[in-house]
Amino acid sequence: MVWNWELPDWPHFHYDPDKIIKLEKQFLLGAGGAWAYLKNIGEDERNQFIVEILCAEGIESAKIEGETLDRMSLQSSIKQLFGLQVQETKESRKETQMAKLLWKVYKTFDEPLTHEMLFDWHRTLFEDQSRIVDIGKYRTHPEAMQIVSNRYGSPKVYFEAPPSHKIHHEMTEFIRWFNKSRASSSILGRAAIAHVYFESIHPFEDGNGRIGRALVEKILSQGVARPVLIAVSKTLEDQKKKYYANLEKCNRSLDAEDWVEFFANSILHAQEESMNMLYFLIAKSKMLLSLAGQINPRQEKALLRMFAEGPNGFHGGLSAEKYISITKASKATATRDLADLVERGVLIKTGTLRHTRYWLNISLGKK
Repeated sequence: MVWNWELPDWPHFHYDPDKIIKLEKQFLLGAGGAWAYLKNIGEDERNQFIVEILCAEGIESAKIEGETLDRMSLQSSIKQLFGLQVQETKESRKETQMAKLLWKVYKTFDEPLTHEMLFDWHRTLFEDQSRIVDIGKYRTHPEAMQIVSNRYGSPKVYFEAPPSHKIHHEMTEFIRWFNKSRASSSILGRAAIAHVYFESIHPFEDGNGRIGRALVEKILSQGVARPVLIAVSKTLEDQKKKYYANLEKCNRSLDAEDWVEFFANSILHAQEESMNMLYFLIAKSKMLLSLAGQINPRQEKALLRMFAEGPNGFHGGLSAEKYISITKASKATATRDLADLVERGVLIKTGTLRHTRYWLNISLGKK
């Protein structure tokens, strides 16, 4: 049974760059549009967007690995690292560590990749975690590094990475390729190959997925010479089965055609979602400004809670029961408050009786 790193042409993954030329142009056009839009909005809105996108990336990247992070705690940690004023929030170690990684990737995107940078990222993620033996260095355990299914009684080995004694050499070659490939004409192709290449080596005892996706953010930012604010991990989490299935195709082959096409499309989708988040935040600011002094504290509290859920709002919409839970209002008061918000055009009402739901009246798209 031969794995990709055992093939004669390793690590030369191949694909046809002509097949993603249109996707490349779309990405560059979107990146330029986003940058122009960000330059023309207020500092508070820009900072909020940076925090929201980095938070989404951190939460979803951890989620892919089966780890849950607290949104409020992660946001607070990110704000502190960027020197933004924050309310007193209890922060946990996991959120603080992820925030530091996101901040470091954001701040150092233009620097060449080194062993030391990767060690620092790994140390940032796992500092003080006793379950990890090799913290801030490549794995050293003699056992095979295998990706195995969790099916009880019938485990399946999906992939086996190079043995630990080969890792330093493999990573030296990877880093050399990573820095040299910066001159590549294809940003999306480089990002896709870097991810599958890194994950094939699987150099760390844990955290390879999170660090691998951080490298993608670094490449995209290098490609346009500024931090690219898109939550790639959210798109990958939303289509996790396809993500792993396409990665798996490269486990025994260096033909990366399908993988590159899938990953390039995923990046474009993530870029679109990020722009929707930006439009949403601008619309939120405009709405709250127009309502200043016109709605009561209960209504304002409920709206802020809805906005905190992001562009998609509450799963299933806002019900009267949820409104009561958020505001502690009586049923009659909740009914009046919600009716008033509908009349003002702030909320849209759907359904009747116990199926009645309320939605933010915001359409996404550039205004």
